[in-house]
Amino acid sequence: MEEKTRQSGESAVESMEKGAERAGAAAEAPLTRRRRFALAALHFFKSSVVLLVALAAAGITCIFVPVDREYLGYFDLQTLACLFCTLAVVAAFKNIRFFEWLADVIVRRFKNMRNIVLALVFVTYFGSMIMANDMALITFLPLGYFVLESCGNRKLTAFTFIMQNIAANLGGMLTPFGNPQNLYLYSYYSIPTGEFFKIMALPFAAAFVLILGVCLFVKPEPAQVQSRPKNRPSAWRSAAYAALFVLSILIVFRVFPYYWGLLAVVVALLILDFRALLRVDYSLLLTFCAFFVFSGNLARIPAVEEFLGGLVALDPLAFGTLSCQVISNVPSAVLLSKFTSDYANLLVAVNIGGLGTPIASLASLITLNTFRRVCPGETRKYVLKFLAFNFSFLAVLIGVGYLNALIV
Repeated sequence: MEEKTRQSGESAVESMEKGAERAGAAAEAPLTRRRRFALAALHFFKSSVVLLVALAAAGITCIFVPVDREYLGYFDLQTLACLFCTLAVVAAFKNIRFFEWLADVIVRRFKNMRNIVLALVFVTYFGSMIMANDMALITFLPLGYFVLESCGNRKLTAFTFIMQNIAANLGGMLTPFGNPQNLYLYSYYSIPTGEFFKIMALPFAAAFVLILGVCLFVKPEPAQVQSRPKNRPSAWRSAAYAALFVLSILIVFRVFPYYWGLLAVVVALLILDFRALLRVDYSLLLTFCAFFVFSGNLARIPAVEEFLGGLVALDPLAFGTLSCQVISNVPSAVLLSKFTSDYANLLVAVNIGGLGTPIASLASLITLNTFRRVCPGETRKYVLKFLAFNFSFLAVLIGVGYLNALIV
């Protein structure tokens, strides 16, 4: 009898404990959901700092310039289409591990870290002359990351990305189609092609020497592949994606309307690899849109326009460069061209002015966004290094710009 009573008591205790556990779990469930939401929100804010800053800046300027029909003219649809197509094709290449295979080839070919960094930086430098700075970075930054990752040398990622960014901004200065501001000023002032090359020859040569000199400080440590790709990427898919990449570049050259190129890339990837469309960095595209609104609104604020116009009349090189640090180089070229006929100094200013702050060039935002994704938690250190390298290069090239003004 006593045994039965004891067992009954134990069963009651166990039932109470289980009930308490269930009640505790039920009480913790909302807390767990809230905690997950809080962590997700924190992750979003950390991973989207650039986007949030751009949206905030655009929002502030909207206070001074109410939304109207002119906003539609802010957005460079061709640039956005080119960015989307290139991002999508690069994502497709990643899905077949093409960059991992190419990284393996580069490491085995160049053998030490100095040669590898030089190859990555100068392929970006000369690539920007052909495909524009933004497209060059979208293409070659992932390659740089995979190369450094494959040989276990991620400590050079920040340096390599910064030098690739500088190379992209400066390499495109030599040709009228190397970046958007060149194309605009070349057309706006009807600059003769021979004169254009003459104006940009010295800054281009100086930039080349500076970039080479800095990269030579990288120690020639042996580079070995840590893990080699198991299989070569599909040959026919690589060829198909290469064709789509060429198509994206042809949009830059305005060979045919951007909307047909955009449609072709989207349809092709829906058939070949729809996952590539899901992996596009849409936050980067939204950042560009917010930045277009910010710079477009600034150009419409009378006080800002009058202030910048007065400064550029005094010294187009100095104040053109300064303007780029605040509203970026492309909007600066468009805005300041209305106030000066000194196109030679303005042209140099909006090219070297792409160095400096992360917003001095939209290409720099691409680099910052890419680094943040591949090296989370290191963004602050990257930005400090970025500013140190960029302003050092900028200080030297401003001096070269004044020398160039005496020669040209």
